Amino acid sequence: MVDGRQGALVVIPARGGSKGVPRKNLRLVGGLSLVERAVAAARRSAGVTSVVVTTEDDEIAEVSARAGAAVVRRPEELSADDSTSESAVLHVLGSLVRAGRQPESVTALLQCTSPFVPPYALSRAIERVHRGEADVVLSVVPNHSFLWRGDAGTLTALNHEQSRRERRQERQAEFKETGAFYVMRTSGLLAHRHRFFGRIMGQEVPPLTALEIDSVDDLAAARAIAWLAADEAPIDVDALVTDFDGVHTDDRASVDQDGRESVTVSRSDGHGISMLRRAGVRVAIMSTETNPVVAARASKLGVVAMQGLQDKASQLRSWISSEGLDPRRVAYLGNDVNDIECMQAVGWPIAVADAHPTAIAAARAVLAARGGMGAVREACERILAGRTR
Repeated sequence: MVDGRQGALVVIPARGGSKGVPRKNLRLVGGLSLVERAVAAARRSAGVTSVVVTTEDDEIAEVSARAGAAVVRRPEELSADDSTSESAVLHVLGSLVRAGRQPESVTALLQCTSPFVPPYALSRAIERVHRGEADVVLSVVPNHSFLWRGDAGTLTALNHEQSRRERRQERQAEFKETGAFYVMRTSGLLAHRHRFFGRIMGQEVPPLTALEIDSVDDLAAARAIAWLAADEAPIDVDALVTDFDGVHTDDRASVDQDGRESVTVSRSDGHGISMLRRAGVRVAIMSTETNPVVAARASKLGVVAMQGLQDKASQLRSWISSEGLDPRRVAYLGNDVNDIECMQAVGWPIAVADAHPTAIAAARAVLAARGGMGAVREACERILAGRTR
């Protein structure tokens, strides 16, 4: 077979069954499902010309198509627990050929189980295969660990002399396969029928991005660090909805002798909202409580205020529908556990820097600023950057 057309095909296996974490590929990390994160990483990588999700699952197929991937339906016999990733990739290549389309000269296997794939690293790996530096490039992290083999009672040194403990800088680095991506020369993959052939090279990725999700504990860890592994991508949306306490304020209130409350807000937040409104982005404030302070602040800013809400998420969905907005193009900025349902209802869940850990775990973006300390302004600037790309 000829080498194929220019570019790179990225194949993302995403079956519906999973024993360790049920429905794993649809679980959220940083506000996006694992399959959506994989599709987004592939689409943002230079050199990628096609992104295909292979699945037997209807819901995964629908989510993947919405995220911008083509979908190839995988037969059940290739979707079992013991089915190999290669079998899924080869099935996609065969489907393309049967449809009369010549596959790209480079094929990448991208795993949903690695939620923090750096697009620049995938791009570099594709470039290295295109240039003939390697037949296969896989994602790796350097490893200087001292390894031992055996059981807890009897251990034997595996990669070092147990009588001499070398310093880290004296040890030659080994490389750990992260499982995130494997970039291959397509003709070689078709000839060998597996992902390791010819000259194999490693593409280093930052250790923070190397987490692979195989268990519920791995998923919890990924959610906890998602904001650390996120980039500073502009937030491209048509509307911003915010909580009030802990977002526009520092979550503290002053009470005078007559029981009247007052809070402190940031003037820079107000300027950010003004710029956002002039750019045509709709803005609204939501609050569980009914408080004249919220109404007064919203009036000054010229934005909608929804207060006294027992079910904020339902009200948010209703407002999005009434405004004719696409939920995927709405941002919600929150700080606490009662914001999580709202965060899950939009495409861009955002948390302030000092948000509750569960809100941070649900966020697609975590701001550098704290609530009441310019967080709203920072969110506005990220949104404005998204509209001027």
